[in-house]
Amino acid sequence: MTMTESAIQDLAFKALDSFKIEIPSWGFANTGTRFGKFVQAAAASTIEEKFADAAEVNRLTGATPTMALHVLWDLPNGVRDAAEVRGLERQYGIRSGSINPNLFQDQDYKYGSLCNPSAEIRERALDHMLDSIEIGKALGTRDISLWMADGSNYPGTQSIRKRIGWLEEALRTCHEQLSPNQRLLVEYKPFEPAFYHTDIADWGMSSHFARAAGPQARVLVDTGHHYSAQNIEQIVAWLLHTGLLGGFHFNDRRYADDDLTLGSIDPYQIFRIFHEMHAAAMDGLSVDVAYMIDQSHNLKGKIEAMVQTVVTAQELYLKAALIDRERLAELQQSCDLVAAEELYRGAFWLDVRPLAAAWREARGLKADPLAALRESGYVERAGRERGSRSSAVSSYA
Repeated sequence: MTMTESAIQDLAFKALDSFKIEIPSWGFANTGTRFGKFVQAAAASTIEEKFADAAEVNRLTGATPTMALHVLWDLPNGVRDAAEVRGLERQYGIRSGSINPNLFQDQDYKYGSLCNPSAEIRERALDHMLDSIEIGKALGTRDISLWMADGSNYPGTQSIRKRIGWLEEALRTCHEQLSPNQRLLVEYKPFEPAFYHTDIADWGMSSHFARAAGPQARVLVDTGHHYSAQNIEQIVAWLLHTGLLGGFHFNDRRYADDDLTLGSIDPYQIFRIFHEMHAAAMDGLSVDVAYMIDQSHNLKGKIEAMVQTVVTAQELYLKAALIDRERLAELQQSCDLVAAEELYRGAFWLDVRPLAAAWREARGLKADPLAALRESGYVERAGRERGSRSSAVSSYA
């Protein structure tokens, strides 16, 4: 089937209208590596500055209405900070997004948090999870996004099975406290900082813990949290098939959890993931998945990198939306391998930037968000106003 230019534009505009991606508060703060960080004058050092930056990204891209919050870094006083955050939401037109507990930074978590051999420390970690759920209720947000650093570095130093049981119990308790509209997203990571065993190391373990927690728990896929050459879109297809896919943390990587800007290394992979999402929706599956960015930069400018990532995500999502899936299904059924692959790859090689620019202009946005950011002088003004203040954030996951 050959589509007219008008039909292609209608399909493209519909796809871009529906695509929203959450940006992380920590993406605007000074962060770095294990060895240190390079401070940026324009980096946000307060929760208000983070909301201001998030609003600028949304103003330029039209796709980022929510900002993920990290409890320890953004809401150090817990629920008591919710009123201030509500005020910032109204002021900047950005809603709070996923609530991210911090179970890796405290000294007590040296040997784990929810999986720590100490019942007292496990209880403290659980209390933090329950506080995070209450913050989500106070802010009216849906997702509690859990990533833990729990694991061990040496064989024989921990009981792997006991830790499974402790985590199952903790997640069931958390699930019981969710409101009807909340979800618990369980993230996985194969290694780092634990190098012998990680308590939630892959999507199978995450799926198990989501099922053990309860029906409002789902799996969160971070595109940087996989071994090299792993087929992430196959994992996505499985999680869609089993109804367990809850969300993504999008970034890119060269080696492991590098958290590079989206598409900077392998844009074809993100395209393949988005294809699975579009295909599932076309096949009538219920696709209720949160798209989120998880990256921060100590070399690239914070706001520029965020705009660059969002624009790249829009373009790759659009490319995948333009695949002729009816024709692709015919070619797959007949096992016409070359024709199927060429149709699939053809959508990836499309230059969709003119379509994206036309959509932006039709929605009252600037055609080129990065150029508009540079012309606005926002980063320079932020640098002058914020000076060389360093964010309180020293590391993140």
